[in-house]
Amino acid sequence: MRFALLGSGSRGNATLVEQGRTLVMLDCGFSTRETERRMQRLGRSPADLSAVVVTHEHGDHVRGVPPLARKYDLPVWLTHGTCRMLRDDDLPDIRHFDGQAVLEIGDLQVRPFTVPHDAGEPCQVTFDNGQHRLGVLTDTGRITPHIRTCLDTADALLLECNHDVDMLADGPYPHALKRRVGGPLGHLSNTQAAGLLRQLDTGRLQHIVAAHLSDKNNAPALARSALAGALDCEADWVGIAGQDDGLDWREIF
Repeated sequence: MRFALLGSGSRGNATLVEQGRTLVMLDCGFSTRETERRMQRLGRSPADLSAVVVTHEHGDHVRGVPPLARKYDLPVWLTHGTCRMLRDDDLPDIRHFDGQAVLEIGDLQVRPFTVPHDAGEPCQVTFDNGQHRLGVLTDTGRITPHIRTCLDTADALLLECNHDVDMLADGPYPHALKRRVGGPLGHLSNTQAAGLLRQLDTGRLQHIVAAHLSDKNNAPALARSALAGALDCEADWVGIAGQDDGLDWREIF
């Protein structure tokens, strides 16, 4: 199993997970042309996709899904709450799931889990090929026992490090937006992400990638330092998923 990111941040998110002949895209916040360009950089095309899975309806995660699905006739998996908020019934193949579902998509099992975020029915997911598990956690304002259970003993983690607490407090956002981002339905800080890692069994962990970094309220060095401190590893071992350059393919063995 391997994974890559087309980009990660407030201007657009999309993740690819591949196992055998199965290629799944998690979210798509980019235009169809930009998605095609970024996938080409990774040696893939939207025509290779088996399905798109949507975590929630915010534009940076779903803006590109309807046009991409229509152009390439793709099945789109999403919760009923996300579908209601999306308000786009003109998708070629809509498939609903709930937070307790296990989705069988080709050679992958996709397991959604519920998260606290200011959206209709948000979730995050793990991907499993029967031997290895990739956990994805972004767009949550706090860590719950359920989240910890779902991500424990993963072989790879994409983990939100949206903001540094001090940078957010001193930064340019208006007060209301600062409260939303840093609140219990907002986004994880570096400190929260590191705290989660300290509570997980990371004995199998092959990859840790910091994702969804804010351009204005964080810095890659700060995210790396926080996660490396939690794992007691070198900072360079922590990957960073960038907004513009994403993350190249990483293999899970």
